[in-house]
Amino acid sequence: MRLSRHNNQPLAGADFGSMRFVLLLALPLIAVLGVYRAAALDSGKVVGPNACAECHKQEAEAWKGSHHFKTFRELPRNPEAKKIAERMGIRRIRSESLCVNCHYTAQRKDNKDEAVSGISCESCHGAGKEWIKIHSGFSGKTAKTETRSEAQARWKLAESKGMIRRHALYQLAKNCYGCHVVPQQELVNKGQHRAGSMFELVSWSQGEVLHNTWYSRGKENIPADAERKRMLYLVGLGVELETALRAVGKATVRKAYAFEMAQRADKARRRLAAVATAVPNVPEIAQMVELSHSAALTLNNGKDLAAAADGISQLIVTITDKYDGSTMAGLDSMIPQPSQFKGAARKAAAVN
Repeated sequence: MRLSRHNNQPLAGADFGSMRFVLLLALPLIAVLGVYRAAALDSGKVVGPNACAECHKQEAEAWKGSHHFKTFRELPRNPEAKKIAERMGIRRIRSESLCVNCHYTAQRKDNKDEAVSGISCESCHGAGKEWIKIHSGFSGKTAKTETRSEAQARWKLAESKGMIRRHALYQLAKNCYGCHVVPQQELVNKGQHRAGSMFELVSWSQGEVLHNTWYSRGKENIPADAERKRMLYLVGLGVELETALRAVGKATVRKAYAFEMAQRADKARRRLAAVATAVPNVPEIAQMVELSHSAALTLNNGKDLAAAADGISQLIVTITDKYDGSTMAGLDSMIPQPSQFKGAARKAAAVN
């Protein structure tokens, strides 16, 4: 279909069986991970990656081999990044929140925010000031003398203070998609930043950023098992749809950003529809698809799109609470294989 000039016309076609998209322009690519984050870390509560590395040595070594780490030095030198910054009127990439919020970890020092690293531990697991000592304190005892109930209470307290642990799939996925899908139209329409990465939660979490070495005491970097991969795939797809719907709702002009976000939303709901067919025993998936079609992918429809996204958010949380992936074998043929993972996972070397 052709795209109308009128704001109330679909940004993506209403014929969901034969949709075609027209993009206004091809956007340049930046070869770094991360784009723009919807909600920045509280810099006053950031302790920095060195504080984590004191105990998590193996995990820190894995991080140092990732693009998340390398972006600290590489991004300011990247020619395309410089062009985007110039278009946006940004003089110093490491000093502007538009860039720092997603490409760096900022820490409050002397009443000023300072970029201290690239994307790091707290970018995913939450600013650590209020929980770092709790999570590592063994309830005032030692690893051998702390009881199971004390450990459970300790973890619960750390989570209440903002720690995002590996089982919190929805929160982790939100942090990923908060950067890998851009919620800022000017950065795309004016700055010509790409609208998002070709991000998928399994393939991007099981490659170079994999750092599951703690419980093996550094002997193995253990990949996700089949059940966790299924949950990662499903939760990631749901969060992608939620995020894209919110982005379309925030778009105000019929330019590249609006079109690309509408395309992303429609692609995500198509994939979720296939997932719903493959896993009919999880009715919440079909409910997400139905909700996604309840709001048109048009401009000036922010209220309905936000309501649909809110409903999808609630369904994802329900799924993470209710299921563990063990009954979702129908997803296995859809999940990316190791050859499709983003970079290679670091081999463990016992340094923990």
